[in-house]
Amino acid sequence: MSTDADGTTDADDASGDSDGSSGHCSTPDSDGEVAEEIAIISFERKLDTAAEIAEGIGDEYDAVDIAEYHGDVFAELWGEYDCFVGLMASGIAMRKTAPLLDDKWDDPAIVVVDEELTWAIPITGGHHGANQVAHDLSKLGAVPAMTTASEAAGKQGVESKAKALDTHVVNGDSTVATNLAVLNEELGPVARLDGPRAVLVGDDVTVLKRNADEGVVLGTGTVSGVDAEQVVDAWERALADLDLTVDDVDFVATGTRKEGEEGLYEAAEAIGAGVVLFEKETLERFEGPSPSRSKELIGWPGIAEASAIAGGRDHELAREKERFDDAVTVAVGR
Repeated sequence: MSTDADGTTDADDASGDSDGSSGHCSTPDSDGEVAEEIAIISFERKLDTAAEIAEGIGDEYDAVDIAEYHGDVFAELWGEYDCFVGLMASGIAMRKTAPLLDDKWDDPAIVVVDEELTWAIPITGGHHGANQVAHDLSKLGAVPAMTTASEAAGKQGVESKAKALDTHVVNGDSTVATNLAVLNEELGPVARLDGPRAVLVGDDVTVLKRNADEGVVLGTGTVSGVDAEQVVDAWERALADLDLTVDDVDFVATGTRKEGEEGLYEAAEAIGAGVVLFEKETLERFEGPSPSRSKELIGWPGIAEASAIAGGRDHELAREKERFDDAVTVAVGR
């Protein structure tokens, strides 16, 4: 992740994968970027596979229902679900849903998957839930076939950035231009502005609005190879001192040195939070009050406190850093 001169951030997704599909936000936004209610449409002979899918991904969503296929099933259920998983040939799903499509910000996402769970193919709404669902189907062995330009190029689209920060896109039409900028590596950091303030933007500026008014930031440093359970336990213990839980977390913040630390990303996914990575220069501007050996050894300020301060709305610490199990250091920012 990169950050600009006044401490604003570009976000990485919770799983560390380019599609940004894990770490689902607990509050779906009005623009349909997060799939929470899924209908699996299946022919009768494939209902056992549909049940396997429902069991495999059911814990990730508010609802995963199964409906037996008939000619009008998509039309009958249209508008009731965020995403359809078609356990069928892609041509059938495309022909039956094409007449129903109206606007990508309102239409449900559609993913097709074969009976052997070999492929999971988003065919509409890739950035609005389909990529996320296809990624989750990969846990059952299906290969997610992402065709959205940014994900196909191994980059994180604007909608994925929004999800990592627990925000939603206000002006959906702008994402054509901004995702092209992502593809060309021209977007730059996501700027954070706190109000009250009036902002004038053009059509090629994507505006993200936070889903929650309150929340804290978990500034986190870890040893290499840390276990996800250790990280979650450390977060819970640090939050408990403030009478908070993981439900009160906006996102997890750390330094770019920790990009790709699997245990950290798995822990963030477990609590439904995104991960924001700060550059060294930003952490130096928001250095915390506690002494840190990392500054002496490698020239970096203490990651936990600096990232908690940098990511917090008020750039303040709610809790100074503490090291847990000699593996995880946590500070809480607000």
